[in-house]
Amino acid sequence: MSLLRRQLSQLRPSVARRPRTTQSPRNPAQHPFSTSATATMKVRSLEMQPDETQNYCYVLTDDASKKSWVIDPAFPKWVLADVEKLNKSGDIDLAAIVNTHHHWDHSGGNEDFKQSFSKLPIIAGKDSPDVTKTPAHGEQLTLGDNLKITALHTPCHTQDSICYFVEDTKTGERAVFTGDTLFIAGCGRFFEGTPEEMNVALNDILAKLPDDTVVYPGHEYTKSNVKFVKTILPNNEAVNKLDHFCQNNKITTGVFTIGDEKKHNPFMMVNDPAVEEVCGSTDPVKVMEVLRERKNKL
Repeated sequence: MSLLRRQLSQLRPSVARRPRTTQSPRNPAQHPFSTSATATMKVRSLEMQPDETQNYCYVLTDDASKKSWVIDPAFPKWVLADVEKLNKSGDIDLAAIVNTHHHWDHSGGNEDFKQSFSKLPIIAGKDSPDVTKTPAHGEQLTLGDNLKITALHTPCHTQDSICYFVEDTKTGERAVFTGDTLFIAGCGRFFEGTPEEMNVALNDILAKLPDDTVVYPGHEYTKSNVKFVKTILPNNEAVNKLDHFCQNNKITTGVFTIGDEKKHNPFMMVNDPAVEEVCGSTDPVKVMEVLRERKNKL
């Protein structure tokens, strides 16, 4: 068993999945995690450029200590004032600026945040601006008293893409921040990588996380992704449920899990007979390639 697999296996206590709430965009006072009084992990989802790039910035907080990360604060005009206000009020104690990859719409705020929080590390892949720490694949970090974070290198969209798997060691709640590697019902384009690399990222790394791990992607692309998925899996019950949810909800981040993605995301279903049939292959790498080519043309 690999070191990473052993580390992940240690992060899987048997816990009941807790109810979660959603939040309205641009309201940093709310969060989409459990409202239980015992919950210690909070995630604030801050929407950026909703009519253009549809980006998300996240503030991840260990509520016991208030220690926090700001993840992918690409557009300071949308989020810097919010984060400064939260930090000044004591709602958070910002501990790091974090990127999932170097693209400008994820790392573009590093310089402005560095000016406001000059003593904080910038945790990211090697190609992000002003980076001060690049965690190794499988390296474990801590945030506050209760949050254990594992860095997962997922090169393909970019070669420096990193997903951050978070576990609340007190409650067992889990989350993963996936940037542009994994979207709800989709994945990022293979700008710097290959179908084989994306298959490893999605199906050898992220798919091995506990099924109840909540997914926080870098963009709100779910509606367009569902449109594509329905051309691949038109009679899939899970896809139809996701479609119904999208028709009635603007926000899908923080709602769906890795287990859900295995049921409605064809990029994580490359061994499913229905997906194989549509793609004309039983080779998972070829299936990944065909899916991406078809999505690019939609």
